[in-house]
This record gives sequence, C-alpha cells and structure tokens, in this order.
Amino acid sequence: MDKTKYDLIITIVNKGNCARVLEASKRAGADGGTIVFGRGSGIHEQAKLFSFTIEPEKDIILTLIVKEKTEDVLNAIVEEAQLNEPGNGIAFVMDVEDVAGINHPPGI
Repeated sequence: MDKTKYDLIITIVNKGNCARVLEASKRAGADGGTIVFGRGSGIHEQAKLFSFTIEPEKDIILTLIVKEKTEDVLNAIVEEAQLNEPGNGIAFVMDVEDVAGINHPPGI
C-alpha cells in the first residue's frame, strides 16, 4: 500500500461547471479528478414547473490530492467556482486512510 498521506476533495457544482473546477485544481497542483453525476436537493435547489419539483443535475468532482497540496487546490476550486456565493456549490475535504492503485509518484 502507498503510505503517502492523501486527502479527498469532494466538490459539488451545477452541471456543466466541472471543467472549471478541474482546470483550477490542476493549475493548483492536482493531477486530475473523477467526475460523477448527481442531483441536488439543497435549499437553493427548489424549483417547480407545473407543480412538479425540479431537481437540478450536479457535477461531483472527486480529487485525490497529496495532503501538502490540499489547501492550495481547495482555495483554487473555491475561487474559480465562486463557492462563497449561495447556490454555486460546495466543497469539502475528507482524510484518506489508505490508497491502492496509484502507479506513479505524486505530482507526476
């Protein structure tokens, strides 16, 4: 197992904004990310059309990052995706205990 210390940055933004998040994270030192699609149901997500609730589609970006780069990458994501503005999304960091399957040194 790889004993390098990693974090997982999870970013959830409106559909179509994943490219901006990925570009910002790469500029800040990330190697890439994984995009997953989902639906939102937060307080800023409630919209109705003919009495049907519309659940907006979301891009979920998973960025596995070496701990030393976490703060820089997270700050770049927050700035680029304007996450300090209501309704633009959310990002949070989770500690990663073990990693398998990384076949290159971090940063390459």
